[in-house]
Amino acid sequence: MNKTILIVDDEESICQTLGGILTDEGYEVVTAGSGEEALRVLEEEQPHLVLLDIWLPGMDGIETLKAIKAGHPQLQIVMMSGHGSIETAVKSTKLGAFDFIEKPLSLEKVILVVNHALDLVRLEEENLLLRQKVSHEYELTGKSDPIQELKEMIDIVAPTNAWILIMGENGTGKELVARSIHRQSRRAQKPFVEVNCAAIPEDLIESELFGHEKGAFTGATTKKRGKFDLANEGTIFLDEVADMSLKAQAKVLRILQEKKFERVGGNRLIPTDVRVLAATNKDLEKEMEEGRFRQDLYYRLNVIPLRIPPLRDRRDDIPLLVDRFIRDFAVKEGDAEKKISDEVMTVLMRYHWPGNVRELKNIIERLVIMTPTGLISKCDIAPLFGEGKTEVPPAEPVITSDSYRAAKQEFERQYIMRKLREFDGNISRTAEAIGLERSNLHKKIRSYELDVKNSPDGGRGGDQDSV
Repeated sequence: MNKTILIVDDEESICQTLGGILTDEGYEVVTAGSGEEALRVLEEEQPHLVLLDIWLPGMDGIETLKAIKAGHPQLQIVMMSGHGSIETAVKSTKLGAFDFIEKPLSLEKVILVVNHALDLVRLEEENLLLRQKVSHEYELTGKSDPIQELKEMIDIVAPTNAWILIMGENGTGKELVARSIHRQSRRAQKPFVEVNCAAIPEDLIESELFGHEKGAFTGATTKKRGKFDLANEGTIFLDEVADMSLKAQAKVLRILQEKKFERVGGNRLIPTDVRVLAATNKDLEKEMEEGRFRQDLYYRLNVIPLRIPPLRDRRDDIPLLVDRFIRDFAVKEGDAEKKISDEVMTVLMRYHWPGNVRELKNIIERLVIMTPTGLISKCDIAPLFGEGKTEVPPAEPVITSDSYRAAKQEFERQYIMRKLREFDGNISRTAEAIGLERSNLHKKIRSYELDVKNSPDGGRGGDQDSV
């Protein structure tokens, strides 16, 4: 879409000349002969740039500039005047004008200033889109009780400078929580520096965290700033903190206590101001008992503990997460969004998700890529959960009834159906496995109206009955 420029000047000849030049450059042009008219135009149009004359009848250019900035603070304005002075130019700039051009106008200079101003507009729009994208990317998805409680905790602790220990299984979203805390903190405009303690070799972690001086060790040909240095005034996220060596833990503890550090090979103490967020998937109390994690560091980091629930404890969020992953992937690839059948959603809801949200995201992306049609169906998901399986046994029974008697019957029905599938519909083997007489199992199958198809079994009275 072409950019729109509003020209505000009481000289019609200037409006026509400037309008013609800017139209030739590919811009849309609207004009106004006074400040009051310009404000009326702004109510109907949404220009990307305003060229505003200082000397206007009625409301002058400076007053018009103030009024426009009051209602449209992001709008770029270039002032024009045939009676310009340094004082006027400085005043205009202080009030928010992008630039000041003297008359008679140099058309080449006008085009140059307009292009520069619109480049700034484009950068601001891109920056806004990036901020919105980042905000969406690090937004916790879900409305289940555990996630609502987690969001409420983040809202409380994020604006503080408290150190936070984030605990949870692999794939639950510990980094997502850390970035969400930083984004809502008073340090949001400062750096967020992530350190994956598990991915850095033990002999290099001190250099990564604290930096090193030139010649500190073989290969240190230049001075290097460490993560604590880079995160100054911002947030440092120590992911998998339990995988740090005891030596590195001692140095981190010293930084937390003294708020100063030394580079490897250096002897100068460097002050630092960082907020520390740490994360682990390990039981730190057990790690302390076995001597792998310092007790004093644990109590330093564990000012506010946050525990992220595994996906199996927030199954109600699965449809929301699936919709988001499908939508995000469609936007990323520029493709139409695919749909998930109810049968597939049932499978996803019943799976136990050992890899948590990360596993769910990877499976959804794989399904979207590998499914040729616009609908992801049961046959598309079967290969992802084992050979020939189109349904995944639930990690726990899905009980919907509030009545104890009805819930008991619902559980029994699901249990029998699952066991029959486990033994490929063989009633005798199923009855033996669950400790039930074959005739009793038959009665329950009829009672619950389970879909059983008889097949010959070599004269053993239907032992090969199958579901």
